[in-house]
Amino acid sequence: MKLRSALVAATMLALPVAANAQAVKGIYVGAGAGVNIMQQESVDGIPGLATTSGKFGTTVGPAAVLSLGYGFGNGLRAEIEASYRYNTLNNLSGFGVASTGGAKEQKFGGMVNVLYDFVGLSTMVQPYIGAGVGYQAVNMQNGYGVNTLGRVNVGNSTQGAFAYQAILGAAFPIASVPGLALTAEYRFMGLAGDRGYAARTVTSTGTVFNGNVSFNENFNHSALVGVRYNFGQAPVAPPAPAAAPAAAPSRSYLVFFDWDKATLTDRAKGIIKEAADNSRKVQYTRIEVNGYTDTSGTKQYNQGLSVRRAQAVAAELVKNGVARNSISIQGFGDTKLLVPTGPNTREPQNRRVEIIIR
Repeated sequence: MKLRSALVAATMLALPVAANAQAVKGIYVGAGAGVNIMQQESVDGIPGLATTSGKFGTTVGPAAVLSLGYGFGNGLRAEIEASYRYNTLNNLSGFGVASTGGAKEQKFGGMVNVLYDFVGLSTMVQPYIGAGVGYQAVNMQNGYGVNTLGRVNVGNSTQGAFAYQAILGAAFPIASVPGLALTAEYRFMGLAGDRGYAARTVTSTGTVFNGNVSFNENFNHSALVGVRYNFGQAPVAPPAPAAAPAAAPSRSYLVFFDWDKATLTDRAKGIIKEAADNSRKVQYTRIEVNGYTDTSGTKQYNQGLSVRRAQAVAAELVKNGVARNSISIQGFGDTKLLVPTGPNTREPQNRRVEIIIR
C-alpha cells in the first residue's frame, strides 16, 4: 500500500480539564493504542532469481505503547518505552512480471525517549515533542511470493534492528484527578539496515535454491490515543480571591505571582496602579514593598526570588508616578507565610508582594 498523504486522526471526547497544565515532575506511567501505517517494504536478494528486487504493499494495523518515565519539573522528561506494531504485507510488485505475495509482520521492542513539554502555552492542552532510539525485533510469518519465474517461501523467524523515532503529541489534564491526563500522539519510527530471513525458491523449471532474502525500508507512522499518570502531582490551587474595593483609599495591597515567577500579570499591574494612584490621596512618609515566596524551593533560592518580586513591583510603582526615593524594598523568602504550610509546598497565596503605605 502506498503511503497516503493524510494520516489517521484521533478524535478526542470533550472532558473537563485542569485549570492549569502543570509540568510533569517525578515518576509517571503512560499507555497508548491506535493504528500503524507502514510504508511499502522493499525485498531483494531472492535466491535463484535474476530479477531480485520488489516491493510489498501493506495494510493498516494496530499499535500500542507502554512507558515509564521521570519528569524534571521544567518541561523535560526522560522515559523508557515498550511498543508493539502489526501489519500484513501484500500486493507484491516490481519483478517485471505480475506477482502475488504476502506476509505477516510484527514489531516489538524497547526505546529510550527524551521529551519536552511546552508548559504554560494553554490552560487546557500541553503540547510536547520528543525523540528516541532503541531496538526492535521484527517477526516475519507466512512470507511468500509467486510469479511466472517461480515461488519463494520465507521461513518464519525474527530478526532485530536498531530503531529511531520522532514524537509529536499533546496532553489534556483531567481536573478531577490531579496527575491524570489524556494523550494524543503521532509517532514516526524507522528501522536502520536490512533484515535477512532464510528463504527457499522453487523456479518454474523445478530447480530449488536456498539462501537469504532481505527486507528493508521499514518506515512506520503511528497515531495513538492514551492516558498518562504522574504520581504525586499536587492539586492545582484556586487563584487567590480579589479583594473587594474599599470605600476609602487602602494603605495595604497584595500582588500575587505565578509559581517560580517574578513577572507581573495584568491583574498585578492593575493592583500596583491602584496603589500608586491612592498614594497621592493620603499623607505618607514611605512605601514599603515586601516580597515573599512559598516553600517549594530552597531557602537561598526563595530569598533571591522574593527580592526579585519586590523589585518588579517597585519598578512598576515608579512607572506609575511614585518617587523612587520614597520606596523601600525587602525580601523575606519563605519566612512569613500568609497560609501556613509544610516544606516543598506550592501555595499561591504565599507567592506575593505586599505594598504598605506608611
